[in-house]
Amino acid sequence: MSDSSHADMAAQAKPLFVLGDHVQRQARLEGTWLNVFDVTVPSGGGTPLHSHASPEVFRILEGTLTVQQMTDSGLSETRAQAGDIISIPGNVPHGYSNAGPDAVVFSAIIDKDMATYFEVADIGPQAEIAPDEEAERFLVAAGEHGIRILAS
Repeated sequence: MSDSSHADMAAQAKPLFVLGDHVQRQARLEGTWLNVFDVTVPSGGGTPLHSHASPEVFRILEGTLTVQQMTDSGLSETRAQAGDIISIPGNVPHGYSNAGPDAVVFSAIIDKDMATYFEVADIGPQAEIAPDEEAERFLVAAGEHGIRILAS
């Protein structure tokens, strides 16, 4: 173990673009599975209902994010605001959306498998691909990383 500190500078992080969201790694704790990404969801954006083995924790930084999770009672919906924390266990169907007029920003604590998925699913900041092609790329990357899409 090193006894020196390490700083990850936001300006050095490569921006990723996945399903319309701007995703940027803020930290990776060496020797562990822990990754912290900031996710910016534009107005009208979000993810379909999906599941994967990786647990996730979201901390809302700006705006209001609507998070759907499957529970024993059915699909629940939570409107999470700045400061709120949402924990999603592995294999629990979930999704999120931004119905507000402004972008939502949240930090996501994820494992290395989800971090790798973000890198593979990235279409770049100025992608000039058709929406159908982007959707196909997303579905292929999701399938390769154990993400099951349950609704569109």
